[in-house]
Amino acid sequence: MRLIARSALVGGIALSLVAGGVIAQSAFTQNPAEVRAGRYALDPAHGKITYKINHLGFSTYIGQFAGVEANLTLDPANPSASTLTATVPVAGHDNTSEGLKTHLQSADFFDAAQFPTISFVATSITVDRDDPSEADVVGNLTIKDVTRPVTLEVEFNQAGEQRGQYRVGFDGETTIKRSDFGMTYGLPALGDEVELHIEGEFVAVQ
Repeated sequence: MRLIARSALVGGIALSLVAGGVIAQSAFTQNPAEVRAGRYALDPAHGKITYKINHLGFSTYIGQFAGVEANLTLDPANPSASTLTATVPVAGHDNTSEGLKTHLQSADFFDAAQFPTISFVATSITVDRDDPSEADVVGNLTIKDVTRPVTLEVEFNQAGEQRGQYRVGFDGETTIKRSDFGMTYGLPALGDEVELHIEGEFVAVQ
């Protein structure tokens, strides 16, 4: 009888945990229209920019920028009224080669001494008519004091409470030419086109 009772107790706890997990999961939404309106700040631990560039035809080099700061204002009822600004520290370049990191911060590339940050300011947000979870975010990207328009293809992942914080997550992609921003070192052997992948989890600002 003790074994039966113990089994029943364990089973009851397991069912409670499963039910709790279902309830917690149901609090998340993948419907953009259900996202909470308001102001958000990027979670720096879950906000990075990964880039890919052709390295002399031998390989595709992959690097990453961390330490990104971004602010987002969301208006699900009127997405075009939403806003987005971001700042990327050039010193936030993350790789395993200190020599490469130093070179990228030199005047050959980002010239971090004169231009320590990269910035992006959205100018328009257009939601896909066929898929409301996707949008084109057009904005001005500034690198080395040169500003060019770029279009981010953004996908909404989900939103909801997580560990006491309401957060919303996105992924984005675009391709730029570094020569458009005055970075011509190594051309044409070193690739001109740079593929960017942006990941961002934003936390609601109280």
